[in-house]
Formats: sequence, structure tokens, C-alpha cells
Amino acid sequence: MSDLDTRERVLQGTAPGEGLAIELIGDGDLVTADMSLSIGPAHPATHGVFRIVFEMDGERIVRARPVIGYMHRGFEKLAEHRDYRQIMALVNRHDWLSGFANELGVALAVEQMLEMEVPERAQWIRMLMAEWNRVLNHLMFIGSYALELGAITPMFYAFREREDIQHLLEAATGGRLHFTYNQVGGVKIDLPAGFLRESERLVGVMRQRMPDYFDLVHGNEIFRGRTVNVGPLPVDVATSIGVTGPALQATGLAEDARVTEPYLQYDKVEVEVPVGANGDAFDRFDVLLRRIVASIDVIDQIHGHIGAGPVNQKLPKMVKAPEGWTYVRTENPLGQLGYWLESDGGRTPWRLKMRTPSFSNVQAIPYLVEGQLLADAISILGSVFFVVGDIDR
Repeated sequence: MSDLDTRERVLQGTAPGEGLAIELIGDGDLVTADMSLSIGPAHPATHGVFRIVFEMDGERIVRARPVIGYMHRGFEKLAEHRDYRQIMALVNRHDWLSGFANELGVALAVEQMLEMEVPERAQWIRMLMAEWNRVLNHLMFIGSYALELGAITPMFYAFREREDIQHLLEAATGGRLHFTYNQVGGVKIDLPAGFLRESERLVGVMRQRMPDYFDLVHGNEIFRGRTVNVGPLPVDVATSIGVTGPALQATGLAEDARVTEPYLQYDKVEVEVPVGANGDAFDRFDVLLRRIVASIDVIDQIHGHIGAGPVNQKLPKMVKAPEGWTYVRTENPLGQLGYWLESDGGRTPWRLKMRTPSFSNVQAIPYLVEGQLLADAISILGSVFFVVGDIDR
């Protein structure tokens, strides 16, 4: 070896004629060759089959390319071959953690096209179920995200609460994931006896237990080290990409369709929209936690508004929507879900187009991971909170 002021190879290959792509510059820096690293296709903690390709410079991510489509099942096209009442059995499956919320958007779109008035009791019941479904969704991500970072206890806590809520919703709908409880004109059946009393009891239980989640995670030095200032997302970048839900609110923008464009009876209750300051992985997790508390507050208000009355409208044997189109957006657990519904006057939709939150949110991943270390990739990916079926549809 001679003259370290010039670039010299310092490690020779392990076989004759071969060498490693590691060179020493005069100041002692290592020069590395770019490497393409494929993560997946895998099934990360039940959120779906997902793949991402990293271009690496050493341990630092230079570029990232999400690869989607492994779970595509053609929900939109299938819906065009079902009548308006049958669509409910399809759409509650693309985001399997938000089944009720998925159904709700379609029901509202069809009812808007039919200019149908939904009984007030049914609207309040829909809100109650949607908020419990939101809590269910967030608990899954609270538990799984902590697990992905090495903490198993929050997952046990989250599933304890989830089981209580699942039993409650199952008593009314008969389902645990795919509720099919919404129908055009209201809900399938009235709430069973004792449902509201149990819902009120569960609100009290959740209020007592939520501080445990903040204590377990917020004060954890390791968790903060893995998330604070990791994967920050500025608000202007988030809005330009179309990010919504917790990932957008973590940037400091209090955008929530329940507040900015109220549907059902949301204009009659107070809805807190938690926001973050830095838009990093910690803020996204923190907003998700505080959204659970906000939903519990909304549920508590709903209990006082549910009165007597019918829960659905009697429908004709054949439902036909008039020719035209409509667009409805709702605040799903992971962000804003939009349905474009167009009718040619027949029994089935001429076109159904979904704007799913996960599809838009994962487009932020290349920005979030660029320049980050590979060790932080899991922290960033997990904090985007997406369901792959909601991407592929």
C-alpha cells in the first residue's frame, strides 16, 4: 500500500482476481457501491402482502419503491356486477380492520343518489358503530406497532380491549370483522336489549385503561429513541401527496371529514381532532392514541342522543338509482375514504371508484425513508398505518 492521498483498494478479494467494492479515500472515508435490497413480498404483522425495494448506499436508504398489487381482488369491478344492496358484502373486506366504516360510505352514496331520508335513530346507531370500529382499528395498530419495535406488552393490552369491543359489536351485527350491518336506508336490525348499557360500561372501562398505554409507551426511552425525529413528514408534502388521517394530523393539520364536511349527525357532537407538531413516527403514534380517547368521548355523547324510532327504510324488491353520479367522503380510521358512484339508471352501478386512505398514504413512504438508516425503516413503515387490502382493492 502506498500514498493514502490517492484512492486505493484496502481489502483484496477472498478469491484470486476478485475484490470487494470498499475503497479508502485520503481522509479515511469508505466508498461503497449502491445495492438494491428487496423487502418482501411478505406479510408484516397481519397487514397484508407488501413489498418495498430499497436502493442502499451502505446502511442508508437512497431511494424506495413500494411494489403493490399482490392482493388485488377487483372490488370496484365486482361492485359493478352487484345490485346496490349487495355491494355491502364486498366493501367491508378491502380494509378488514374497518369493515363497518367501509360499508357506511357506500350506504351514504347510494342513499344520496336515491335522495333517501334515513331514520334519525339509524344515523345515531351508525355513528356509534363507526366510532367503536375506529377504536378497534387503532388498538390493532397500537399493539402491532409496539410489537414491531420490540415491545410485546402493548399487544396483550390492545387485544384485551379489542375482545371486549368485538363482543359488543358481535351482539348487534353477528360478525367480528365483516359486519354487513349497514344497508341502504339504515341498518339491518335494531340494537339488542342491553346494548347501550354495555356500551356505556365499556366507555368507562376504556377511560380507566387508556392511561396505561401512554405510560407504557410515551415514557419508554427505547420507544422514543426509535421514533422521535424519525421519518418526519412536513404538512405541505403530506397535502401534496394526498395523505389523510393520523399521518396528516401528525403534521399539525386538523383535517377530519367529520368536522370539515359533517355527515350523519356529526354536526351535533363535539369531535376533537388531535394533531402533532413534527409529523415524525412518534407523532403519528401519539395521534393514533389520542384519536382513541377522542372517539370514546364521541361515543359517550352519542349515548345521550339515541332515541326511539325505526332503524331502516322499507325498500322495493328492485332498487334502481336514477342516472347520474355522486361522491361521498367519510373519515375512516386510517384516513379519508371516498366513493364515486355513477348510475346509468339500471339495477347495478355503472361505475364504482374508491379513494382509499391506505393507497394515498403509502405514497409518502419514499419521501419518509429517503436518507434514513435501514434500521429505522421498520419504525417508519409501521407508523404510516396502512392495510394492504386497502391499497390493492
